[in-house]
This record gives sequence, C-alpha cells and structure tokens, in this order.
Amino acid sequence: MSQCVAVARHFDPSPTEKSFVAGRGFRRIFDPPLFRRSERAPELIISCGFRAEKRALRIKAAYGGTPLTVHLQPPKIDGYDMVFVSRHGWRPEFEGRPGYFQMLGVPHRFSAQFWQERRAAAREIYAPEDEKVAAVFVGGPNDAYDYDAPAHEAIASAVNGLVGQNWKVLISVSRRSTDQTLQALLKLRSKQVVVWDRSSQNPYIEFVAAADAFLIAKDSITMPCEALSTGRPVYVLELTQVPGERLEKFEWYHRDLQETLGLTRSFNGELAPYDYLPPRETDRIAGIIKERLADDG
Repeated sequence: MSQCVAVARHFDPSPTEKSFVAGRGFRRIFDPPLFRRSERAPELIISCGFRAEKRALRIKAAYGGTPLTVHLQPPKIDGYDMVFVSRHGWRPEFEGRPGYFQMLGVPHRFSAQFWQERRAAAREIYAPEDEKVAAVFVGGPNDAYDYDAPAHEAIASAVNGLVGQNWKVLISVSRRSTDQTLQALLKLRSKQVVVWDRSSQNPYIEFVAAADAFLIAKDSITMPCEALSTGRPVYVLELTQVPGERLEKFEWYHRDLQETLGLTRSFNGELAPYDYLPPRETDRIAGIIKERLADDG
C-alpha cells in the first residue's frame, strides 16, 4: 500500500486508499465493497499485490475502462495499462511489451529534503554531542535468508566492531523480525547502542534522519531504497543464505545496487564514506505516468 500511496501523492496530496484482505469461507459474504459506483470516477488507479489485480481491473471496467491502471509489480493477469517491475524481477518476456517499465527496488515517499528537515531534531535526541551515528536495520527470515545463530552472531560482531570505532549505533527491527532476533539484539544494549524494543512507537524515521551511515541486513528490498534517499553511505550485511530461486533474486538485487549502479557497499567491518547520486525512483515513475496521462488527453 505504501508504494502505491507514494506514487499517487504526485497526483493528489490525499489520494483515496483502498486495501483488501479477502475473508475465508462464509466470511467472504461480509467483505465490504471495494468501491461504489456513486463515487467520483477515478482518473488513475495504482495497485500492488496480486490480491489487488482483479479488483483494480473491476473498478476500471465499472467506469467504462476510462481510468488509467498502473501496477507496481509483475501482474498475474493482463489488463493493466502500465506495469512497473523491479529490476531484480525483470524477465526477458517483458522486453518490448507495451506499457512495461523497469524500476529500481520499490517506490517510497522519502527524499533528501524530507530527511534534512528532520535531521536536527533527530540528532538532538540520539547524537547530542554530535557523535557519528550508524543506523542498523534488520528484518526477518524469508525464503532467501535465515536469522539463525550464526546470523545473530554476525550482527553482534558488526555492532560491537562499530562501537569499537566510536560509532553510536541505533538498531531497529521490522515487523518480520522474530522474538529471538529481538532478544539477541537487546543483549547488545549499552550507552553506545540503542535498540528499539517494540514497547514504543518505532523510531525508524528518527533513526534514518540522525544517521551518518547505514548497515542494513540483506533480507530487505525496501530499507536500502529508503536509506539511499539520504545520500549517505549504505552498507549491506550478509546473513545465512537459503538456496533457491528467491535467494538468486535477492543476490541479483544486491549485486545490481553495488556493482552495476554503485549505490551500496558490502560491509567488511567499516562504514567508510563514499559518494553517489541518490535515486529518485518515485519521482521518475510518476513522471512516466504523467506523460501517459497527457498523451491520453
């Protein structure tokens, strides 16, 4: 949903948001209607996720096929006017297909200006003595990477190494992080290490704004993209690999960021500075959509 809203806000500062989670069995009869014909006809429909596909196209049909439909991942069914596919998910059959475009990672709502506006306040909290701050973000196990004991040890070693280099370390878990991972991280707490323990609102925004550099576990696609919008160094931390197709896609994604685009670096114990031009994928995607809307008149 956040990806769709990020792009949609380039067209409407308060876009209409519709989410759908199908009920099971007889509960489906209680599913609320996704839209009503009495609603103002949309000019643009942006969707993401396979559950949205039939419903987005149903809305398009209800308004005579007029709304421009955009999907932010490879759809399972045809019918969309425009499709944006992450570079690591791009397939040969998409080449030359009308309305198909590549995108880097996933779109998001953040920009360098967004972070700069929040940086002073965040550093007043987390770096009152102007310490150098490293934000460490971890996720959870998936079909590509595991958070087993060796992975936890690798995270601990990295954090302890940064503390030894006089970094102030801010650690945040994600919704996918297991309790075992959180407990392993809480053991690292010290004067130099802050760990969000889920007992309060997630300080992710403040952590990003305060950071001078980032160390992000390899299981995330979204967090590197968001961190790169700051223009500050983004390093990637290895995890225990789970062989398979999903791993191949993740590894391709990280090689693309590091070797092809020169945006991130593999973590080898230090968070050295380097320069790059922050991607502005959400702006670019919105620009392509605006061109199509203008062409359609």
